[in-house]
Amino acid sequence: MLLFQNGNLKVRKLEKKDNYLLARWLSNPSVLEFYEGRDNPFDLDKVNKVFYDSEDDEFKCIVEFDGNEIGYIQFYLLDDETKKEYGYFDENIYGTDQFIGEVEYWNRGIGTFLVTSMVKFLIEHKKADRVIMDPQIRNARAIKCYQKCGFKKVKILPKNELHEGVYQDCWLIEYQL
Repeated sequence: MLLFQNGNLKVRKLEKKDNYLLARWLSNPSVLEFYEGRDNPFDLDKVNKVFYDSEDDEFKCIVEFDGNEIGYIQFYLLDDETKKEYGYFDENIYGTDQFIGEVEYWNRGIGTFLVTSMVKFLIEHKKADRVIMDPQIRNARAIKCYQKCGFKKVKILPKNELHEGVYQDCWLIEYQL
């Protein structure tokens, strides 16, 4: 099911047959350095458990560019507990997580195009008041991409994410209308 298209970029709902793509991407050390951790590779069983068997509230999608499946993006409505933790209140706030799994598509502006397109989709179709992310502070390339898309740093979330055996500080960043 196609969620949206912007030129040669398509975002569609994750399908069962995509499990092999996720297993390939999430076993690549270059991808894992920034997403999940090189000490946490995924095989098909783990992909099936994490992406297909869980009852979470994330809307999981595959990213296509020029007809090629190149990455993954998910979005979710923040629950009240998370809003309170981050200092938000009654607004309609969505979070996203994404990665480009095909490394040859890195540094070509596609990530910026993807994030900008997703923000537009969430504002227009999900009536988002804000969109947030929490990249690790050390992920300078991702943060630069998100800032190009209009995201602003809000605050540091200390020891927010376990990555390769160490709790990493993350930035809470937001796109606000």
